[in-house]
Amino acid sequence: MMRMKIIFVLYFTILLPLALAQLKVGFYKTSCPRAESIVKAAVQKRFNTDKSITAALLRMHFHDCFVRGCDASILIDSTNQSRSEKESGPNLTVRGYELIDEAKKALEKVCPSKVSCADIITLATRDSVVLAGGPSYDVPTGRRDGRVSNMNEVNLPGPSLSVSQAFQSFKDKGLTMDDMVTLLGGHTVGVAHCFFFSGRLTNFQGTGKPDPSMDAGLVTTLKGICGNGSNPTAFLDQGTSFSFDNEFYRQIRAKKGVMKIDQELADDRLSSGIVSRFASNANLFRTRFAQAMVKMGNIQVLVGNAGEIRKNCRVINSK
Repeated sequence: MMRMKIIFVLYFTILLPLALAQLKVGFYKTSCPRAESIVKAAVQKRFNTDKSITAALLRMHFHDCFVRGCDASILIDSTNQSRSEKESGPNLTVRGYELIDEAKKALEKVCPSKVSCADIITLATRDSVVLAGGPSYDVPTGRRDGRVSNMNEVNLPGPSLSVSQAFQSFKDKGLTMDDMVTLLGGHTVGVAHCFFFSGRLTNFQGTGKPDPSMDAGLVTTLKGICGNGSNPTAFLDQGTSFSFDNEFYRQIRAKKGVMKIDQELADDRLSSGIVSRFASNANLFRTRFAQAMVKMGNIQVLVGNAGEIRKNCRVINSK
């Protein structure tokens, strides 16, 4: 166990900085000058008809980076020989794959085998955040695509965890408590299927009553949404659902957190101070969100000759 801890520490203190040194803003300036503009155009086209794509891409990016690092392994389809990450429970409701396909197809026409699917996810997520009114930030690029996708490796922090339990997953990826609270602020444009929070509405922890930490008015609203039994979705920010702002933090301070982990951010002493600062300072949240997204996008990246540049984001290249 001690040897494993030493290896883990060495990764984040030595190997991670070396990997980051090979990522840089404008990586495709020479090899594919239009790379970022092509991705942006694809995102703009989708956003014009579907503003929920911001939430979808944020979720995809997070789910990708927390399993094997930001290597686009979440995009790989299953085969007869192996079941990919897409088939794991947490990823069954991930969407936006066709947007990544569209961007990749356009890039392959102009710059074949140059731009990685991992970078497309990262750039597209940034562009969608900007379109929703969020911060604009430079994205270091140069990631390579992974060649492994295994549904059994998907172990993501769930919505019913406590703050300390959820933080362990973030800490394992080299992220801080501030990073976690900041990144969960992406829920300001998010939605969740009713099965993720329905247990808080009627029989919380076997009490026969709603979760007392949820606003009574919100309980009534969510019961109305979820009552038809078809597992619909509800906005995680009941105020400005499609605007990327700090309203999410104001909502959870008013006991209007839809998912348990969201409400606990405001109630737990480990995170409540950060929530309060973001709730009262929109510019601080915007600045920190940009920083945290860049940091998350650097988790266990493949660079140099590692991995590959997939021709089709859904399929590993033939050897």
